[in-house]
Amino acid sequence: QNVGCPSDRVQRGRFGACLMLEADRVRDGVAAMRDAVDIPVTVKTRLGVDDRDSWGFFSDFIGTVAESGCTVFIVHARKAWLSGLSPKENREVPELRYEWVHRLKRERPGLTVVLNGGIRTVDEAEKHLGPLDGVMLGRAAYQAPWLLAELQARWFEQRGTATREEAVEHMTDYLREQVERGVPAARISRHMLGLFQGRPGARRWRQYISQHAHRDRANGDLLLEALAHMRAVAPIADPT
Repeated sequence: QNVGCPSDRVQRGRFGACLMLEADRVRDGVAAMRDAVDIPVTVKTRLGVDDRDSWGFFSDFIGTVAESGCTVFIVHARKAWLSGLSPKENREVPELRYEWVHRLKRERPGLTVVLNGGIRTVDEAEKHLGPLDGVMLGRAAYQAPWLLAELQARWFEQRGTATREEAVEHMTDYLREQVERGVPAARISRHMLGLFQGRPGARRWRQYISQHAHRDRANGDLLLEALAHMRAVAPIADPT
């Protein structure tokens, strides 16, 4: 259950972050979901809302919801402002309080506690693993998807794709299949825009895809062409 989104539309539907003010309702809702399904029910939450942002409020909320039997909490380590900030600003403006998430795990070791918010690199994620049970990456993984390959290489025995170029080749096979089925190339290629984030030529990679994806909706080789365009001015020097 998501008890973290602060958008106006979500509040009008009476779900999201505003439910932090109704801990009993969240507890009862989670209990009902647990009774109805055979899969785990988890709760994603903030630290508080508006001026209800004390440690006591947050701890009491978790304690009440845990009475439902839920044991997994994903905590965005910021409070939410229910008015005055846009959803985007609510992801950036409120102060990050990682220490509260760590304290929650220390005081309630029986819970599975996962940290969310502001984590952008493998090293940053690694600092929290060990004391905590996990780290959730959202926009960082979408904006720079190679981060997932770096995580795979750091923490898992099974290695993933070795290089960004290899990832382009694999995605080209998939893109060709989907284009043959009538899927516009842009629907897939737009999710690859951040693949070379932070590398020489990344801007040309993004520009080529953005400019050509809609012109030629059925181009299964779009990503390979973008890679060649980027290499022409910025050869890829490192193996990743």
